[in-house]
Amino acid sequence: MAVEVTKLENGITVVTHSMPHLASAALGVWVAAGSRSEAADENGISHLLEHMAFKGTKKRSAKDIAEEIENVGGEVNAATSIESTSYYARVLAGDVPLALDILSDILQNSLFDPDELDREKHVIGQEIGAALDAPEDFVFDMFQQAAFPGQAIGRPILGSIETVKSFSDDALRGYLNRHYTGGRTVIAAAGKLQHRELVRMARRKFQHFGEAESIVPERALYVGGEAREERDLMEAQVVLGFPGIAYGDDDYITAQIASSILGGGMSSRLFQEIREKRGLCYSIYAFHWGFEDAGIFGISAATGERDAGAVVEETMNEIARASTAVTETEVKRAQSQLRAGLLMALESPVARAGQIARHIMFHGRTLPLDELVTRINAVTPQKVCEFLEKIAVAPNPTLAAIGPISKVPSVGSIAGSVISAKASAA
Repeated sequence: MAVEVTKLENGITVVTHSMPHLASAALGVWVAAGSRSEAADENGISHLLEHMAFKGTKKRSAKDIAEEIENVGGEVNAATSIESTSYYARVLAGDVPLALDILSDILQNSLFDPDELDREKHVIGQEIGAALDAPEDFVFDMFQQAAFPGQAIGRPILGSIETVKSFSDDALRGYLNRHYTGGRTVIAAAGKLQHRELVRMARRKFQHFGEAESIVPERALYVGGEAREERDLMEAQVVLGFPGIAYGDDDYITAQIASSILGGGMSSRLFQEIREKRGLCYSIYAFHWGFEDAGIFGISAATGERDAGAVVEETMNEIARASTAVTETEVKRAQSQLRAGLLMALESPVARAGQIARHIMFHGRTLPLDELVTRINAVTPQKVCEFLEKIAVAPNPTLAAIGPISKVPSVGSIAGSVISAKASAA
């Protein structure tokens, strides 16, 4: 079950984890190009390109692409994120060559037919509309933009209806040629397959992926701020945020454990104090997102208009209390959750392929399981408290709120309340 890595002549990295006990394999192509790679007038083009990749090539129609993979019982999909785009398939072991052929075809030979493009831009317009109609999702777009205003990392992955309508087939080709290059691409696979055979096929199938100069994204600058939208809804969606940790930072795991302790499950502090004990909200959880050179630590809550202010106040109080009193038991529970997640990923070829692809893209190497476990086990209550201490006194929090939010305090008063709560806790 060894992980093997080979770098092709054109810069593509092929990484595999052989799982010979399985009957299937998951494989995909991960490209270091997402919404963060876009200029302001390109916002949404990464996501549109992901859609258009399945709309026909020189030798396959859109229907052919769907039928060929489903005829063998497989599935193919794609996803766009802030820092990457992935195209992946899961098939029985004997159909790995077919899956790789389809993936190589859609990424190198797509036609970008103008009629198909017009239809897909209309579809994405509907997707943007659906996101706007889903406050529990849209609030996170508001949140990201408030945290990183005026920056690519803060703009929505879907783009806007205006930007999406503006894209031509030439714009798609230009973006693809600039960003879909060997040095920015990882082919990752896990399951019943042989590394040497996948490398042989990848070398032949992806020979047109050329090398290019490395494109360095604009450096992220967390600013913080506020985004509010009053809507006639039954429930208020509120997201609070603070500066976080980049995924390559030594304290990244500490931030992950801190988020788990605060709001990582039913046993977490926020869930127990605010939902179970006080009944102030329907849902509440904490999260930490790491990027290449930045991060953001946040808390999301869904609550009624009457309780929205109290939810924010008690959340600030809980952050302050946790910054001085995280226990060994809480840390061990959070460590167990992270270790379990790592081990469970080993049981899923889809999860494992994505995991090793991200390791190569974000760290330049695969991270051995024992190294990750060692880093998790090294986190102490003191380290978690030190991280939360920085959160508790952060002068520039982020607030996004949508719905009946008249009682949600301003971002300025939130910063003051955290500092006050911290003083009381001390």
